[in-house]
Amino acid sequence: MKIYTKTGDKGNTSLIGGKRVPKFHNRIEAYGTIDELNSYMGLIRDLIDDKNIKLIISEIQSKLMHASSVLATETEEAQKKYAKIIENDINTLEKEIDRMNDELPPLTKFILPGGHETVSHCHIARTICRRAERNIVLVADNDYVDDIVVKYVNRLSDYLFTLARYMSNKLGADEIEWLP
Repeated sequence: MKIYTKTGDKGNTSLIGGKRVPKFHNRIEAYGTIDELNSYMGLIRDLIDDKNIKLIISEIQSKLMHASSVLATETEEAQKKYAKIIENDINTLEKEIDRMNDELPPLTKFILPGGHETVSHCHIARTICRRAERNIVLVADNDYVDDIVVKYVNRLSDYLFTLARYMSNKLGADEIEWLP
């Protein structure tokens, strides 16, 4: 398979199924942001030594690939072919959030991103995830998108916030409280 096809040289690309759309199409923006998030998740996985977290992040990356496939597909029938995100995947994120939260001091104030390079990368991934969620909701407002994709990405941003706090704790970094 060639990496370059030249079919996008005029600013269009294909959705799964062959429909050509401009590269600024809302579906392209949505799955492009998921791709950006997935790349950032790989960076975070590379920065973290915890084998359990690495495994969870690898699973998340796989689910993000499924989310991209769903977003690149217009019809409900075709999306079901790619919809490999299930309620249990959301439960896994929630269990991981709860597990990490059990080791953290209660959050009583807003915190500023930062404190350690790994923590900062987790916060950047969280903000990319939030942007992806906004883009997905925009697509879903006009076209069919399986609700579970929105739910999964929403929970993933919660996971990334908690992961940032957890890593801050594990790395001995200070959480910087926002003082309004």
